[in-house]
Amino acid sequence: MSNLNVLRKGVLSQGWSAEVGDYAIAGGWCLRGDALVVGDAEGGVYAFNGESGETAWAQKDVHDLGVLAFAVHPNGSEFATAGQDGKALIWNAADHQVSRTIDFGNGWVENVGWSPDGKRFAASCSRQVRVYDSDGGELWRHDGHPSTVSAIAWSSVGDLATACYGQVTFLDGSDGKVNEKLEWQGSLVSMVLSTDGGIVACGSQDNSVHFWRRSTGQDSMMTGYPAKPSALAFDDTGTLLATGGGDAVMVWSFDGSGPEGTRPGVLEHHLQPITTLAFAPGEMRLASGGRDGAVATWSLQRNGEGRRIGAENVGSSVSQLYWRPDGQALAALNAQGGITVWRMQPEPRMSRADRRRLLRRRESGS
Repeated sequence: MSNLNVLRKGVLSQGWSAEVGDYAIAGGWCLRGDALVVGDAEGGVYAFNGESGETAWAQKDVHDLGVLAFAVHPNGSEFATAGQDGKALIWNAADHQVSRTIDFGNGWVENVGWSPDGKRFAASCSRQVRVYDSDGGELWRHDGHPSTVSAIAWSSVGDLATACYGQVTFLDGSDGKVNEKLEWQGSLVSMVLSTDGGIVACGSQDNSVHFWRRSTGQDSMMTGYPAKPSALAFDDTGTLLATGGGDAVMVWSFDGSGPEGTRPGVLEHHLQPITTLAFAPGEMRLASGGRDGAVATWSLQRNGEGRRIGAENVGSSVSQLYWRPDGQALAALNAQGGITVWRMQPEPRMSRADRRRLLRRRESGS
């Protein structure tokens, strides 16, 4: 069911809204942005016309007990869903048919992801990770994690990073051999890699962000967050790392010798903790969503400072944000099953008051 509405505030303009059956868990843009596909907590999968918001197709009860994870193939022609039923499904985005089924048996399949070249597909269930080739043949599986895998991410060179309690492990994409282990005494709840794969950052249960530079093995951490940083995002250049962990977004700059010895940019708008963060493709433009239902867009500088350029509220906690591949539209999913899409307009000019505030912050060093 779709309801076409015009939504406007700042750069967020002329959007549409739609609904799925339950909590909108995850999704993504397929077919170069022609379709937005969403999975919900009832286990349904829904596709909407990316331009109009009209329902293209819907299949309910695909995953018993609900969808947990979603990943779009790099070329947008396929997508994967996974759920509490112990299965990962590979779909053809054009004809919305399941082409392959991966069955883990008992357990939840909580993470899925495609390699950057689209030739390999990874899924994790409990402590096990499996990797498949483009034809659906299993290449390898790894059972050596000391605890449940909380996150997976492919690097640009084709190795697979996994996070769990106490460590990040880099596994060779072709055979599963352990290439590197980065240890940390704590529960790692989130993970993101810089685009070149050289930096790995993790949010920890102890309300800190821990990161490593793989070229040197150097590790550092940022502390002082009021909650665990479950939302992390790198921009495409690997310069800026945006982090949640409270109701303000903290943006750390890796420009020059940073972020060690520097202060983060602080982006304040949300009244409740940040739930999701996403950088626009090829830009230092960030979108943030929170438990308060607010969605904000930010224009950032290389030092991590930024200004709000748009804001809206979708009525309930924001579960995910997805930029269309061309960066000209933004989709928000929420806990009540709502989907909201905005088209992006040119950035508004900075007001005199905003310029004065920015100048005062620079002069005070805060």
